[in-house]
Formats: sequence, structure tokens, C-alpha cells
Amino acid sequence: MVKHQPLQVYEKQVFVSFVTGIYGCRWKRYQRSQDESSRWECTWFVILCSSFLLLLFWGYFWLMARNDFNDFNWLVYNRSGEWRDETMPILASTTVGFSYVTFLLILALFHISLGQQLNLYWVHKMGVLATLLTTISGVIFVDDLWGDEWDILLASLQYTAPFLHLGALVTVTAISWLVAGYVVRREKSNIQVMVLFIYIVVLLALCLAPLTFTCPCIMDRHSLKPRPSVIGRRGAPMLAPENTVVSFNRALQHGASSLEADVTISVDGVPFLMRDHTLRRTTDVTKVFPARQYEDASFFNWTEIRSLNAGQWFLESDPYWTAASLTAKERSRIGNQTVCSLVEMLRLAAKANSSALLNIHKPPPEHPRYRSWFMDTLRAVQKAGIPLKRVTWTPDTDRGRVRGLHQTTSEKLSVEAIRQRGITSLTLHYSKASHKELQEYLANNVSVTVYPVNEPWLYSILWCSGVPSVSSDAPHVLRKVPYPIWLMSQSAYNFIWMTSDLVSVAIVIGVFFFQKWRMSGMQNYNPEHIMLSGVARRSSRDVNIMKEKLIFSELNNGLSSTEELSLYPENGYVRYSHGGLSR
Repeated sequence: MVKHQPLQVYEKQVFVSFVTGIYGCRWKRYQRSQDESSRWECTWFVILCSSFLLLLFWGYFWLMARNDFNDFNWLVYNRSGEWRDETMPILASTTVGFSYVTFLLILALFHISLGQQLNLYWVHKMGVLATLLTTISGVIFVDDLWGDEWDILLASLQYTAPFLHLGALVTVTAISWLVAGYVVRREKSNIQVMVLFIYIVVLLALCLAPLTFTCPCIMDRHSLKPRPSVIGRRGAPMLAPENTVVSFNRALQHGASSLEADVTISVDGVPFLMRDHTLRRTTDVTKVFPARQYEDASFFNWTEIRSLNAGQWFLESDPYWTAASLTAKERSRIGNQTVCSLVEMLRLAAKANSSALLNIHKPPPEHPRYRSWFMDTLRAVQKAGIPLKRVTWTPDTDRGRVRGLHQTTSEKLSVEAIRQRGITSLTLHYSKASHKELQEYLANNVSVTVYPVNEPWLYSILWCSGVPSVSSDAPHVLRKVPYPIWLMSQSAYNFIWMTSDLVSVAIVIGVFFFQKWRMSGMQNYNPEHIMLSGVARRSSRDVNIMKEKLIFSELNNGLSSTEELSLYPENGYVRYSHGGLSR
């Protein structure tokens, strides 16, 4: 009797070697296995998937938070005392970490699709763990320093939700190949049932997700309101030093219909423009008055303030990475800027037939002008010669003393409270008012100005919401948005939604049936027959035979020395001679 082990014929599998080599440092064939992955390796796969999802969320957050990068750097400055762009290292590390984890996840999915055992190399394990811990630390830091910024995620979903839905649907549909391959195996287990149940729940949730969307830009284009006017917030601070004459000029040149400024009262009663409590960030006070650099800006007199340079810091720190685009003439003009007074800004607005929005910082109680700040500001407005009806200011106090001036508030109020105070306009942060609330304000003739709006996507949402004006640090960017980035009727979106859902479900069902047919077909074949047939069909040039072994044994007596064994792999058969026996 003859017993034989099937011929083991191996092809050069360059792609498999690449996948297993990069993922688990298993470059040789004998290092690989098609056995089930261990629980330990499955745990690392879960950690890898968790890292990918967290980094995806983290990257999306910073992509949307680009609208508020200036505010983030300002908060960091107030905590550390040093002005620098802290967003660049965060964006660089996030990009590197996300690319690394995504690449490893793709390799892991290739392992699963090829039937290879997962075995993540220890170096990659350390890399994934370090990336995960770094991202978690970043989330905690942002939540502590900039916790209000999480609201931008809800605001951004009004713009990105339809596209995120389609992307998630495509991803879940593609994963159906792996899920179906795992579920339709001959061996059944509770884990397979759980995986199938979770997958179906996720797919159904995605199909029905658009029912929860609130997207202002899904509307009839004929209902679109006029383009919101743009207010230059501190001028055009991305192109010139904030709250300076040149900055306000640049804002007007780029289509700003109004100017917004932060007003502080000097110790001798002169209103001037300054955002910070001190003069350290935007002037050279550390050189001129080093002993007073941490002193409140309002405790300087106007002569001292006017002697400071308010433009050189912009050229040196380059907070928006725009200084390199300036001409020599522009750099010279910026470098010679001084602190701007309120009168100068209002005269510029009057000359341009523009309006002004003033955010007045009330002096502290120990300040000499604590009780007269209102009259100091009012005299400056009258001295500038600008019509009072074109000036709006906050805070909403001393209404009995304001005649002819518009007053607004940054406090979110009900319509009833607005009517009681006699206010006709609100200045709100974009995160404080939902689409429904904005519609309620506008329906009751309450004008709403939303700030800060620096990105086209946010400007498009507010445009579709009917907001009449926005306050922006980037009027030069919004000037390039002549129409909402996307606008779609409800019927058109419903068609896209239903079609994509039906196509996705049909593909998933087809994949499951195909995998079932494929697995049942493979179970009807004899693997030995497949291997031997493969030898007969392929030439030796296409096949690398690594191991060939025939094991012969005789039940009663061993083979004699006269027995002959001949192997002809090129002809696809084996001959064995012993008393006329042959194959």
C-alpha cells in the first residue's frame, strides 16, 4: 500500500510578503500562518481600530476648528504669556499619526481578506500605543483650555452631514466583504451572530441617519436670502496688524461693509483700540516701558500709548503666515504703525460711508475714568463726525443716555426679553444660536450678526440661514464666496439619499450571497486534487516548487532496493515500479 503527501506547490506571493512583512515583520513564508488569530492579537486589532476612529475624530475637529485658530492661539498666549502659532505642531503630529495608523489598519484588513493570521510587530504596537496616548492627552488639553470649541462639531454637521453620511455608507458597504466572509464560515459561533447583528444595526442606522439632519443649505434656491454683509473684525488681522489703520483699510479694500473694533479708555480719557488687557502682544512696550509691560493697558496715558510701535510684532511673529506675501512698501507701512485711536477708526469708516461696531471694555473700578468712560466714548464718536445711526456698540448699558446710537448685546436672549429691553440687534457667537433660533429671531425682525466667521463653509451655512451680517477676521477670504458652496433642494437630496441607501443594501445582500456561494463551492473540492492539478497545468517557469514529498510505506515488508521511484512533475504524474505496479 502506498501513502502519499500531496505535492505542495507555492507561487511567489510578493503582495502577501509585503503585507505580512510590513505589518508583522514576517517576510518569509514559513513565518506566516492561516490559523485563527490569537485573542491577544485581536485585542491589538481593536486598539488599532480605536486609535483610527479617535484620530479621525481629532483630525475632523481641527479641520473644522480652523475657523477659530486665532482664538486658540490667543488663549494659549493668555496662559503662557508667549505668542506663537500652536496649531502647526498639533496639525503636523495629527497628520503623521493618522497616516501611520491608517496604513497599519489597511494592512490589517488585507490580512483578514487574505486569510492571514494577525500578528502586529512589537514596534508598531509601541507606535500605535504612543499615538493613542498622545491623542487622548491632546483631547484632554483642548477640553481644559478650549472646551467651548467642541460646539463647532455640531455647527459643522449642518454643512458636512450629507457628505459624511455618503462616506460612512460607502465604508460600511465595503466592509461587508470581510463581514460576510467571516459570518458564512462552516464553523458557527455566537461571535459570528453578534458580528452580524452589530453590522446590520450599523447599516440600518446609517440608512436612516438623514432623518436627524438639519442642513440649512437643503432648501429651494429661490428662497435664498441676499448675501450677508461682512464686518471687518479688528480690520483684516490676517493681512495687517489688528486694530490698526492699515488693517481697517485692508478690510474696506476687500469688501467689508462695516468695521469692528475693541475700545479701551486710557487713563486720561482717550478711547483707543486694543484687544488685550496688556500691551505686550501687539506693541513694543517691553522695550519702551519694560517695567510696565504687565500693567493694564488702560492705565497708560495717550502720549505713552502713541509712542509705541503697533506693527513690528506682526512682521516678526507672522501669526497668519502672510508676512512673506507683503511687498516692501507694505512691510514698511506696517512696520511704522502706531496704536489707533477710536476717532481715527471712525473717521475712516465715515469717509468710506461704512458703519462701525464697537466692543467697549469698561475700565476697572480703580481706574480714574471708571465713571466717565461712557461720555469719553460718546465724545469721541461725535468728534469723528460719523452719523450716530451708523454706530453700534456693546455692552447694552446706559440705554437712557444713548440717543441716536444703536446698541447690541452678545447675550443670547429670548424674543420677549429683546422686546422688553428695546434691542433691535444681537451679536452672537456662531455656537450660541441654532438654525431654528436664528429663524425665530429673523421672523421677529431682530437683526443678528454672527461671529467669528472665517471659513467659507460656515459663511455658506449662515447665508442659507438668512443671517444678514457676519463678523470676520478674513474678509479677503469671504469675498471669494459669491454663492453658497453647495445648495440642494429637499427633493433632490431625498432622491440621492434613497438611491444611495438602496444601492448600498443591494450590494451588501449580493456580497453575502456571493460569499455563501463561494464558501460552499470551496467545500466541495478536494484540496489534494487542486494542488496536483495545479502542477499539471502550470509550467516550471511559473511555479516554484519548494517542497515535494512522497511517503511510501508497506504494511508487511519494507521496499526493496530494486524498487524504482520516478517523479515527473513536468508531466503531472508519478511512476512507481514494483512487480508491475505503476501510477
